[in-house]
Amino acid sequence: MQPEDLVRDHTVYSCVMGSRAFGLATEASDTDRRGVFLAPTALFWRFEKPPTHVEGPDEERFSWELERFCELALRGNPNILECLHSPLVERVDDTGRELLSLRGAFLSRRVYGTFTRYALGQRRKLDADVRTTGAPRWKHAMHLLRLLISCRDLLRTGELRIDVGDAREPLLAVKRGEVPWAEVEARMARLGAETDAALRHTPLPPEPDHARVADFLFRVRRASALASPPRR
Repeated sequence: MQPEDLVRDHTVYSCVMGSRAFGLATEASDTDRRGVFLAPTALFWRFEKPPTHVEGPDEERFSWELERFCELALRGNPNILECLHSPLVERVDDTGRELLSLRGAFLSRRVYGTFTRYALGQRRKLDADVRTTGAPRWKHAMHLLRLLISCRDLLRTGELRIDVGDAREPLLAVKRGEVPWAEVEARMARLGAETDAALRHTPLPPEPDHARVADFLFRVRRASALASPPRR
């Protein structure tokens, strides 16, 4: 079975991500699609295992095999968690709906470390741009602010919301380069301090619910095996 066949025939969940999901799209924005496919269990009984992810077959599309997706979500990977919370769902079956019902099981205080490490990596790139060109990449600065807002609010409320809502226009002003870099830096510092404070009182549990996710994965793998016996 070809990788593109797994995406075409076995996708359980797909959504639109990027600026369109964040509420930051403009006329020039691309449409980034992300998805999760369930590789038939029988494929794992061969020497050559199914891929953990597939790029394509369409442009701007990237999909993960369900187990890999769950592993990354349990680690608090920001991109994966945001994918689970996209308001723009394009395709979902019964397995995908159960995956979405587990969104809370993946959330824990680990997000503080994963989100802030990712943010620090992006900040270092922005600082390097400022040193070499005198200005940051404003689009990247906007998305870093968005990520910091998302992390702060997740720690405060225990819920991940990725649409920026009322923050849309202030963030787009940053993207257009209308906000001085010093002010953007000040906003980042303030959001960082607010995130640190939110961690001290967060309703999130210390760890994600591994057992609940493992039970889900076992059941869907078993159902797939019973539905598709291996070929001789």
